[in-house]
Amino acid sequence: MITMIGKSIRRWWALFTLPTFLAFILGFLAPFVIGVYLSFTKFTTLSNAKWMGTRNYQRALSDPIFWHALWYTTLFTIITTIIINVVAFAIAYMFTKALKGATLFRTVFFMPNLIGGIILGYVWQLLLNGVLAHWGVTLTYSEVYGFWGLVILLCWQQIGYMMVIYIAGMQALPSDVMEAAAVDGASGSQTLFHVTIPLMMPSITVCTFLTITNGFKLFDQNLALTNGAPSKMSEMLALNIYNTFYGRPGFEGVGQAKAVIFFIIVAIISLLQNKLTTRKEVEA
Repeated sequence: MITMIGKSIRRWWALFTLPTFLAFILGFLAPFVIGVYLSFTKFTTLSNAKWMGTRNYQRALSDPIFWHALWYTTLFTIITTIIINVVAFAIAYMFTKALKGATLFRTVFFMPNLIGGIILGYVWQLLLNGVLAHWGVTLTYSEVYGFWGLVILLCWQQIGYMMVIYIAGMQALPSDVMEAAAVDGASGSQTLFHVTIPLMMPSITVCTFLTITNGFKLFDQNLALTNGAPSKMSEMLALNIYNTFYGRPGFEGVGQAKAVIFFIIVAIISLLQNKLTTRKEVEA
């Protein structure tokens, strides 16, 4: 029976994968190729695109606001990736131990991830501005306030989601290895750093990848919380691309060029991160 099913799958695998392959072409590959082409043109619609060569890329790379947004986003991503993963791992580690009401706390920590970014942005704008009003300032008073406001918002939203992934990874750890460590007299910290964390590298890889990509592509929260104020100093890459494309007539091609640059940066970082963490998994 199993052999017959296997033969059928091998014979008709192309038919089974065709719907997914077509969806990939129509939903990602075709728009991506068109987008790359448009980044070399001046256009307002697809029908009136005029070839411009690399001029759009030159204008994008000579834009100081774009470079500020890149630096701002990179720093933001580094800080949020560290905070989210460390805190999420610590909470997951705590919840896998005997803790009264652990299921309820898991639900509470996960719930912020279900709220939309725009709503979160406006909610935290009210909360943080209410706190900052004590000193007579707002989130848009300085890029520093906006930066840390965004850090707080994203960490609050993402920690619960990463916690769930870490909990799943910890529950899948081989019990015999953990028992062997306990029999050998390993302390709690020794077990954590020399047994648990190395075995958790697949989960760490997934969570690190997700937090890096979420940090770089942050848009809704940035739009709602600060909208780039003051003077676009709290504007992150995704919002900068959006404002260039839709907010500056005649700069659609430049905005598209920025989007392609953005894609290349995120792809390179993701590949490097995946390669480094995969190497750690092999070593573990």
